[in-house]
Amino acid sequence: MSEARAQQCTIAKEVTLTGVGLHTGANVTMTFKPADENHGYKFKRVDLEGEPVIAADASLVTNTQRGTNLEKNGVAIQTTEHVLAACVGLEIDNILIELNASEPPIMDGSSKFFVEALEKAGKKEQEACRDEYVVKEVISYIDEDTGSEIILMPSDEYQVTTMVDFGTKVLGTQNASIKHLSEFKEEISDSRTFSFLHEIEMLLEHGLIKGGDLNNAIVYVDKELSPETMDKLRVAFNKDHIAIKPNGILDNLTLHHPNEAARHKLLDVIGDLALVGTRIRGKIIANKPGHYVNTQFAKKLQKIIKAERRNHVPDVDLHAPPVKDVNQIMEMLPHRPPFLLVDKILELTDQYVIGMKNVTMNEPFFVGHFPGAPVMPGVLQIEAMAQTGGILVLSTVPDPENYLTYLLKIDNVRYKQQVVPGDTLIFKLDLMSPIRRGICQMQARAYANGRLVSEAEIMAQIVKVKNN
Repeated sequence: MSEARAQQCTIAKEVTLTGVGLHTGANVTMTFKPADENHGYKFKRVDLEGEPVIAADASLVTNTQRGTNLEKNGVAIQTTEHVLAACVGLEIDNILIELNASEPPIMDGSSKFFVEALEKAGKKEQEACRDEYVVKEVISYIDEDTGSEIILMPSDEYQVTTMVDFGTKVLGTQNASIKHLSEFKEEISDSRTFSFLHEIEMLLEHGLIKGGDLNNAIVYVDKELSPETMDKLRVAFNKDHIAIKPNGILDNLTLHHPNEAARHKLLDVIGDLALVGTRIRGKIIANKPGHYVNTQFAKKLQKIIKAERRNHVPDVDLHAPPVKDVNQIMEMLPHRPPFLLVDKILELTDQYVIGMKNVTMNEPFFVGHFPGAPVMPGVLQIEAMAQTGGILVLSTVPDPENYLTYLLKIDNVRYKQQVVPGDTLIFKLDLMSPIRRGICQMQARAYANGRLVSEAEIMAQIVKVKNN
């Protein structure tokens, strides 16, 4: 049986925020806009010619100093993590984030204001099902230089635990966890970014926190404050007076949580792992996480997911009674031998179909392709997958015998292995979007001998036969 999947969501209307960028100090206007199904998270630079769009994709990460930064074709988006964490935390799947600068406004250094804006915009459920990667085995990444480690293990839902230890008395060791994404708003979203005093001094010297002030970053004082440093901080933060509070942080700011640093690291983990591009059903345990280790893990996970989905042969029992045998297939499809290229339908749901074909030496196409070295033509593999997909779309109407299936478009065709006599082909076609007006868009894959042999994105339409 197939498991019911949640529907994708976008926002109901656009909403705008203004503020300054942490590192540039530039005034920024950011607008969240609704997006179509399967759009994902994308940024648009409306201040640049052509208004280039950059996807929130781990492969585009170029720098993780003081934030997670993306770049494509020379166009950069800086400090993406707080905005993306808000989108994931509210379980929004598709959104366009327009910016008139290179980075979102820092606001108070957390995701709180982004969450409030997105809630103001409201959520809108879409028809397409949410893409989710279900973790089956432990996946890990470790940075040998820092000892930072991320482990992902199976779980019934997305959970995150972070453990931080910077080896300083002022911060100490902290932990934070969420067991449900629904906890993000109340427990995590208002946790602000933090720095140590020695880092602030370095950043100020290099002009890297022009938009920073004591309201958008917790500053832990890990060294003795000299009068000279005090003067620099007063000038940098435009304050008449700066002092150290008893808990070891600079004043003008009160902690929202005793373990706010660990909670903010959890926020960063959620935002950075949004770059995987797929929702995760599993438990993250992050020990001393940071943007570098987070995004390296995101890149690793992204590659694993892609490889698994491309090479995962459907687990089917070829000897079990089929859902539809060849006679039942011919009751639905108009194709007949020698052009009927699917022998059985093994599984059929409202989201996918699995079929099979035994490739024998008696196939008529082997007569000319190629004598002495028979290989099944790639176009016929695509045709076989299209016929299998036809069963999926025709199963949505009560009288499939009165419809014909026509191919509209084939994209991203790839052939990986030769198909030869004696092979058993397994076809799996998954809906990429809901069937509308008889039009069906499917991700099609064919497997033989435990390996992917061909794949394509297929769009087909069923049309009712006109009876004269």
